[in-house]
Amino acid sequence: MASVQNAAATFDFLAVNCVPESHVWTEQKDYPVVPESAGNDAVPVVDMADGTDGAIAAMARAAEEWGGFLLVGHGVPIELLARVEEQIKCLFPRPAPEKEQAARGGGFKNGYGVPPYALYFSQLMWSEGYTFSAGDVRSEFRRIWPDGGNDYLRFCDVMEEFHREMRALGDKVLDMFYKALGHSADQIAGGEVERQIRDTLTATMHLNMYPKCPEPERAIGLAAHTDSVFFTLIMQSLVPGLQLLRRGPDRWVTVPAQPGALAVVIGDLFHVLTNGRFHSVLHRVLVNQDRERVSVPYLLGLPQDMKVAPLDAAICPRRKAAFRGVTWWQYMVIREKMFGKDASALTMLRVTEDEGDAELAQGMN
Repeated sequence: MASVQNAAATFDFLAVNCVPESHVWTEQKDYPVVPESAGNDAVPVVDMADGTDGAIAAMARAAEEWGGFLLVGHGVPIELLARVEEQIKCLFPRPAPEKEQAARGGGFKNGYGVPPYALYFSQLMWSEGYTFSAGDVRSEFRRIWPDGGNDYLRFCDVMEEFHREMRALGDKVLDMFYKALGHSADQIAGGEVERQIRDTLTATMHLNMYPKCPEPERAIGLAAHTDSVFFTLIMQSLVPGLQLLRRGPDRWVTVPAQPGALAVVIGDLFHVLTNGRFHSVLHRVLVNQDRERVSVPYLLGLPQDMKVAPLDAAICPRRKAAFRGVTWWQYMVIREKMFGKDASALTMLRVTEDEGDAELAQGMN
C-alpha cells in the first residue's frame, strides 16, 4: 500500500504526453455511457427554495430511483464555491516534497494521497487528493505550511467558511430526508435516534484535483465505488466528469456541471438506515483532455463506533428490517473482505428470511 501512496505522491501528471501503463484502466468501458443527461436519464434536480413539500417529494423520488441528484437553492454562496476552487488550485501545484510531508500513511488516516479504497487496485488513478476532518483544518494543514504564513491563513479561512456552510446544509438535507421517509417535524425533533444522529454527525472533506489527461479514454479519475457514509455533498468545478450508474439497464450518466449546484450522493450506511428505500449509488469520475477538474466531496456520517440500523419509520408495518445493525468500522471490515467479489458488502448485512420471520414473530408477541 505504501508503494501506491508514494507513487501517487511523486507522479508528475503534467510531465507526460501519454498515459503510462501504471495508470491505464480498461474497466471504464464496463457499461454504456449516456451521452447527455436528458429525458429519462436526466439527473434529478432538487430545488430547496422551491417549496418544502415539492422539494421533499423530489428528493424522495431521486433517492429511491437514482441514489443521487443535483441540489440547487441550497443557500451556499456561489462566490464561496469559487474561492474554494481557487484555493485547491493553489494547493496541488505545490512542490512534491511539501505534499509528501503531508502524505497519508505512517499512522495518518488523513493527508495527501489517494483515497483509501484506491489502495485495493493495482492501477493508479489520474488524480491527486487530500483527505481531512472538516473541523481540523488548521492543525492538518500545518503539515503543508509548517511555518504558517499568508497562504496558510487564506487557505484555512476559506476551508473553515466552507465547512460552516456545508455543515449547516447537511443538517437541513438530513431533516429533508427524514421528512421524505414520512417523519413529522415533531418526530424529527423528538425522536431519540434521529436526535442522536443529528448531534453526532461527523464531516470529512476530500479535496480532488484531476489534471488534464493526454489520453482520457485510457485513464480514470476515480474508479467506480460507493461511499460508506450517510451521504456526500459534492462541490464540482464547471467541468463534467462525475458519473452515476443508472440501473435497468445499467448505464453511466454524467452529472451536469451546473453553476452553483451541489451533487448529492447517498452512501451505504444511509442505505442501511433507510432499510434500502434510499439506495446508495455506484459512481466514478472521468478525466478531460483539455481542462483540469476540481471537486470537494463533503462526507457526512456517524462516529466510527456508533451502530447504524434501519429506522422504524423506514420499515413498513408487519414487515421486517432488511439489514442488521452495524458500525462504520464493522462495515469497513466487511467491505474490505468483499472487495473484488460479485456480492457487495451490503448483501452481507441483509437479514435472512428465517431471521426476519423470527424477529417479526417476536414483535407480535
